[in-house]
Amino acid sequence: MLIIDSHLDLAWNALQWNRNLQRPIHLIRASEKEIQGAGRGLGTVALPELRKGRFFICFATLLARSTGTPKEHLDYESPAQAYGIAQGQLAYYRGLEALGEIRLLTSKAQLENHWAEWQAWEKDAASTQPPLGLIISMESADPILAPTQLSAWKEAGLRMIGPAHYGAGRYAGGTSTELGFTSIGFELLREMEDLNLALDVTHLTDQAFWEGLEHFHGVVLASHNNCRALVAGQRQFSDEQICALIQRGGVIGAACDNWMLHPNWIRGEKENPKVILEDVANHIDHVCQLAGNCAHAAIGSDLDGGFGREQSPADLDTIADLQKLTDILAGRGYKPEDISKIMHENWLSVLKQILD
Repeated sequence: MLIIDSHLDLAWNALQWNRNLQRPIHLIRASEKEIQGAGRGLGTVALPELRKGRFFICFATLLARSTGTPKEHLDYESPAQAYGIAQGQLAYYRGLEALGEIRLLTSKAQLENHWAEWQAWEKDAASTQPPLGLIISMESADPILAPTQLSAWKEAGLRMIGPAHYGAGRYAGGTSTELGFTSIGFELLREMEDLNLALDVTHLTDQAFWEGLEHFHGVVLASHNNCRALVAGQRQFSDEQICALIQRGGVIGAACDNWMLHPNWIRGEKENPKVILEDVANHIDHVCQLAGNCAHAAIGSDLDGGFGREQSPADLDTIADLQKLTDILAGRGYKPEDISKIMHENWLSVLKQILD
């Protein structure tokens, strides 16, 4: 099954964590053997593993904050610094494209050609596998110096924005706060709507979530979010929020971070319950049950989003193992056409709306 993953911090891993994603994951792990810190030596994502896992499109982030929870290689003291970091991450993707490793997708025509090429490869796997397609997204809008700058960001390739991350962002309140949108945040929403950029409501506080849906009338989605009914906490969505996204035609990508998958899994604890890919399927299934169909659930793994195997499902060695979800869903009675929707078709439908 071909897969689309709606949330991978590829450039952040490559530049801020100094990982050569063109190398196989076992070599990246070996190179980090002596480096201390969460996720070091335990990474799960690299370009060879994405190819092995039959990923044909990923939403790749630009990630830098100028406010919020202090964290090395993520928070900077000014918007200008965050802008510079995000521009550097964008340049990294363009470097990969120049080397033929990836293909930036910014138009509907490019998407259709890319999809046709991968379908042809599916029928003739002995042929050369096409490059990975990337959709540029932004996690935390802090690098956008002002809403009036947004057209330049779109011209550079940006197609989706999550206004906040962790903490009090310049444009909206994020995870661990109770803040709504700021005054310039509402201006950003208006500019996004005019430019047909998608709003990613992941990481928004409850207040900001409802404000975003009220003030933004374009395409809304949740790139990497799970269900509060299964795992309590602000980071997950309530059934009411999920239903509101469903009513707006939104798609919700299931994240693979253990603390978002199991209610008793606690970050930093040595003894935690075992989490497996069946737990990811639980969140996918919950969205499908609320919707009454499979048109709104998808994959948004966030693998290597600051963690590695120590915080990922036990039966996942690398991101290629997300292929196991097809059998898991089939075992739960999901039909092949519904599994196809979850693994890639739902995100394809979204992309056809936001690519000009």
